[in-house]
This record gives sequence, structure tokens and C-alpha cells, in this order.
Amino acid sequence: MAAFAIPVALLVAPPASAVPGLATLPGSSFEIDEDSNLKLDNADYKDWGVLAHPNGPEIRATDETTGQTDDSYKGGVKEDTECPGETTGSIPNNKSDLLTFHVYKEAASDGNKGFLNLAWSRVSDPSGTTLMDFEFNQSKTPCPQGPNKVRTGDGPDGPLTDDLLIEYAIDQGGARADILARFWTGSAWSDPAIPLDEGSACGGGPCAVGTISSSVILDGDSDGLGTKQARTFGEAQIDLRLIFDDTKCSSFGSAMLKSRSSDAFTSQLKDFISPREIDLKNCGQVIIRKQTLPDEDPNTTLFDYTKAFGTDPATDNTFQLTDDGVQDYGQTVLFGTGYTVEEGALPTGWAFKSLDCSASSGVTPSIDPLTPKKVTFAIDDEEDVLDCTYTNEALGTVIIKKVINDGAAYSQAFDFSSGTLPSASFTLTPTGTGNAGSDSETFNNLSTGTVYDASETVPANWNLVSSACEDGDSTPAAIKLDPGETVTCTFTNAIERGVVKILKERKHAADGAGDHPHAGVTFTLTGGDLAAGDEKVTDVNGEICWSGLAVSALAGNYSVAETVPAGYVLKSTNPQGGIVVTEGTCGDKTTYDAEFLNMPLTNLTVSVDSQIDGGTASTIECALAEADPDASTDADGDGSFTKNDLEPGTYTCTVVIDP
Repeated sequence: MAAFAIPVALLVAPPASAVPGLATLPGSSFEIDEDSNLKLDNADYKDWGVLAHPNGPEIRATDETTGQTDDSYKGGVKEDTECPGETTGSIPNNKSDLLTFHVYKEAASDGNKGFLNLAWSRVSDPSGTTLMDFEFNQSKTPCPQGPNKVRTGDGPDGPLTDDLLIEYAIDQGGARADILARFWTGSAWSDPAIPLDEGSACGGGPCAVGTISSSVILDGDSDGLGTKQARTFGEAQIDLRLIFDDTKCSSFGSAMLKSRSSDAFTSQLKDFISPREIDLKNCGQVIIRKQTLPDEDPNTTLFDYTKAFGTDPATDNTFQLTDDGVQDYGQTVLFGTGYTVEEGALPTGWAFKSLDCSASSGVTPSIDPLTPKKVTFAIDDEEDVLDCTYTNEALGTVIIKKVINDGAAYSQAFDFSSGTLPSASFTLTPTGTGNAGSDSETFNNLSTGTVYDASETVPANWNLVSSACEDGDSTPAAIKLDPGETVTCTFTNAIERGVVKILKERKHAADGAGDHPHAGVTFTLTGGDLAAGDEKVTDVNGEICWSGLAVSALAGNYSVAETVPAGYVLKSTNPQGGIVVTEGTCGDKTTYDAEFLNMPLTNLTVSVDSQIDGGTASTIECALAEADPDASTDADGDGSFTKNDLEPGTYTCTVVIDP
């Protein structure tokens, strides 16, 4: 096979143009005029005169000035001659003295591969047949001698990457050209074969057309070529489906124009216009780039992709990229439509962020919102570049942490709820105070596109001391995640605390009637988390206040006991049972949880002393609450009765003195 998909020799039949006066091939928007010219005759088309040359899409080359300085091939040079030599000033006046040649690649559309538009102009109309050869070379390497480039190709049995020769031949008086194609076999150009039939690889129509000017082209319509006489300008158009194979990438880097002296292919070459660089390919480029948020360091996570387009050489339809990775297929992507690239299932901990193909050129990518990881596109021109960047973000983590400052002795489960986290409700139960005894719930693989929340149902008799998130940008009610971020939100609770306040009073005759504050008396409070009890001494007001006590709803009732001072008896306690502690502080406590009253004690002594030893004998009898033994004097008549620790009261004693 040659570097095109149809038989090599192409005898072109006239196309049936829908526009009068045009011979343009179906699907093209470039004017190939029945009477060749450079002027735009139809606003829906392009023509040589409206292409922005020399820096635009048209490649135009001009021959050396006619005469002794004009370059030409040496005598005996033929088309099959590799690297033919050149000379100057050897073109006879009756031969085809070239002036310009033109090349314009028309982009593909509507399923075709585009069109190659060619044109030539010459100084005058010589007698005889018009024969032009356009040579297209893959290599840009100059031959060791002469104007040509080094030729590439190894014939029908080799790869479809052979250099190409397009022949343009019009017999004397003719208006239509025969367009023939040959490929380089390694030592010669291949011979033409079968004319192109209708229904061929070019969609049922002709693959090529060529015309010549039959009228004078006025200076104002010649796009700078000057007034052109009849038969001094010609143009041709080739459907690139003729040249390119659907399964192979071909690339031509230079083009030149030559003229022959007769219609025999083996005839001698005369004039030429030196090669000009071109960019004629049937493959575009696809670049897929990978970015992650945040940037990985090192880049270890592999992301899977599947492509659906052909390349030459063939490539696997799956590939993998890490962060900052690039899959660049170069200019190896065969022309076609309905191509796709799609990102596969994401690794754990990652989410799709975006697919940005704005860096593409010559391509109109399509991304369906329902399949945002998939891009659909067409490559139908060698300038087409699909350049897409997939961005993925690392999923985040939210940790809800429960800490208690105190109250570890009172096991408590704390209930939480959320409208956005994966668990709408969960329970945390600390085992001790501080971070060491904390409990937490971790929520992994969370998208950064959601603002999360968590709230605590504070149990009775507990207080929420604080709730905050460590990242500084979030609150428990609005937890914001950056890609790959872990945000810990801590809820800190403490049990409700209360006070016990007691009053200590006493009877004290020196202070007058009634009850009076009793300072300096020791009391011990037990219960709650006062494992060993806590001692305090009454102040000048007879008061003691214990603060910061766990409320009885958690700790149970408390007990307070007095260390009764010597000389006193505890007369009364109110209340008699346990003390119930409720929330409050010493500063706002206006009532007493317990009141204690002490009574001072008195020692009573009744004594007799006989003035005369043994002169009298006496007995003492005191009426006390308890039965007391009688007291009597000794032999000397002296004696006494003593009763200690008597509470205030009236006591009666009878003393009998017996002489």
C-alpha cells in the first residue's frame, strides 16, 4: 500500500459542484474555479486572494527571476532522480518557466479529513502540454546537492509513510487537469494505476480536481501576481482521504513545485521552485494532565483513565497518572470523531474536583454534567490539540471529641446529632477527665464541598464549658474542610456544682439572752467526690461554706458532722438527715443547709466542812435527772458531791447536818 488508501493513479472526474462556475470538491469551502483565478467569487468560500499570506495559512513560494539567474535542474534530470543537481539560466523560452506555487491545507469537517489546495503560476503560456509535479517530502533534510529534500519510502510492502508526488497534467487547449498520485518506493516513484472511480474512499465522489485559467486575470484580481495571461495560472484540490490511511499517521514537512517538458513521466525536468516547509499531517494531539488538591509529596496515588481513540503507533486504552503527571500522546492521534477520555473509579480518600479542557486548541471538547469525568471530542486537523487537566481533591476528616473537666466518677454518655455528617446521631462516653479519658467519633472521606455540623445534647446536671474546632476557620455549627484536611472539634463539659452552707450557734450568758454565733468549731463534710471528707472551721459569724460540690442529682446527698468543742454539748441539728446539694455559689447562697446549736456545760459541787473534826456528820442529796448516789461526810465530818457537764437548768440539793 502507498501512503494513501486508494489505488495510486487518479484520473479525476469533474465534480458536480452546487455553485455555478466552481469545480470545488464536495465538502470543501475553497474555491476551485472552472476558469482558475485568485479572486473570491462567493462569500461562503475562501480563495487565494483572501488568505493572509505570507504569514497566514497559505504557503506561497516564488521562483527566481527569469533569465540567467533563474535556477533550474541540470540536463538529464528526471523525476526518479534522487537529489538531482541544479544550474541557472537554462530554461528555454518555450518551456514552462515557473513563477509561484501555493499550498493551503483546509481543515477537516463533516467526516472528511480536509483538503489540500494547490496552485501554480508561470511567466507565460508555452506551447504544448502543461505538466506540473508537486513533491511532498516527510523529511526536511536537504539533499547533499541540488534543491530537493531527502526522500523517504520503501514501497508497497513497507510502512505507509512514503513521500508523495502529485502530478498535474493538462493537454494543450484543455481546461481540466488529470491529477495523479505516486509514492516513493525507495528508488523510484511508483507508476500510476487505475483511475479513481465513483464510490471510492472519498465518499462516493471524486478525490481530486484541477483547472487552469482560460481567461486573463487582471492585475487587481491577481493577489500581487500581476496581470496573468490565459493558461498561466492553475489550481488543484485533493481530498485528503486520498492521501491518508485511517490507521496510520503520515507527516509531510516540505513541498516543492517542478515542471516537465512533456507528458511522459520519464521526460526531463526543467524549472523548479525550491522546497518550502509545510505541516501536513493526518493526526492530532491529546494531552491529559493530572493535578491534586493539595499537591501530593511524594506523588504516590495512582489515578486510572480510559481512552477511546486510535493512535499510530497503537497505544493501550488505559493509563495511570499521579499528581503532576502528564500523558502526552504527541501528534499520534488519528483523525476521528466521538473520541473520549474518562477518569475511572477514584482511590479511597479522593473526590473528583474538575475537568478543565480550556487549554485545548482547534478542538471543541464536550463534557456532559451527568458524566463530568468524561470528555468527548473530535480530532480532524493536524493542528487539533486536546489538552485537559483532571483535578482531584483529597477528602477530609472530621473528628468530634468529647472531654470532661471533672466528674469522672459519674459515668455519663453524651448524645450528639448532625444534619450533614454520615451519622445523624452518635454517643460519646469519656472514661476519665482530660484528653487521656476522652472519647471521639471519626468521619473519614468527607467532601470539601459541604459545610458540616455537630451539636451536643447536654445532659441534665452537666454544663457545656466550651466547644471549638482546632483549625481556626470552623465552628461546630459550621465545619469547613480544605482538601485533605482533618478538623477536630472538641466539646468540653463539666458537672454542675453547688454549695453547702451551715450555721453554728451557741448559748453564751455573757453575750446575753438568745443564740449567738460560735466561731472556731470544726465540721467535716462527706459525700459526692469528697472521698475522705473535707474539714472546715466556723468563722466569726459561725458559718462554713463549701463550694464546687457535685450536685446531689449526680453525687447523692451529703453529710456534715461537728467536732463538738470541750465544754459544750450539741443541743440541736436542723435538718437531721442528709444534705441535698443544688447548683449555686457561696456568694449567692442566702440560706443554710444545716444549723447547729451548742449549749455550754457547768460543773456542780456541794460540799460540807465540819469546823470541828468529827463534830458533825452530814448527808448530801441532789435531785438530778439520773439516779445519783448519796454523798455523806467522812469521819472528820467533811465531804462533797460533784456533778460535771450539767446543762443550764435548776438543780435542788438537800444537805442534812447531824450533830
